[in-house]
Amino acid sequence: MKKNMGNLDRTIRIVVALIVSALYYFNIVEGTLAYILLALAGIFVLTSFISFCPLYTIFGVSTCKVKK
Repeated sequence: MKKNMGNLDRTIRIVVALIVSALYYFNIVEGTLAYILLALAGIFVLTSFISFCPLYTIFGVSTCKVKK
């Protein structure tokens, strides 16, 4: 897998995952919506750690800086 995520993109995904986790922890979101958001947050964290997003490859997007 070739990296296709830049540092800013990875940071934003981790921050969003932390916000979703806090919303769940403080019972602001509940039920099915909470589980969907937690699954999405888990995917965000996973893709942030490996610096690869499969959807980016499908759409031909890359936020990673090009090395010369």
